[in-house]
Amino acid sequence: MPESKRRKKKATYTPPTAPAEAKESPRWWVPTAVVLMVVGMLWVVVTYIVQAAGPIPGIGNLNLAIGFVVLLVGFLMTLRWR
Repeated sequence: MPESKRRKKKATYTPPTAPAEAKESPRWWVPTAVVLMVVGMLWVVVTYIVQAAGPIPGIGNLNLAIGFVVLLVGFLMTLRWR
């Protein structure tokens, strides 16, 4: 009977190298994120209080979008903080 081919041996397992240490965030990162979140929240609150007539008059409910974007940028900055 014919002999089956032998399987090649796989190389032994070598663990991956240790990941490089993550850099710390700059000192201005957290204060900037907090300020952006507060400004965004205040922007939305002012928009509701003045019934979409401000903080930038003439653009109506787009003021809400601006406030939420500023708030979201601040929140996303907290996700990148180390």
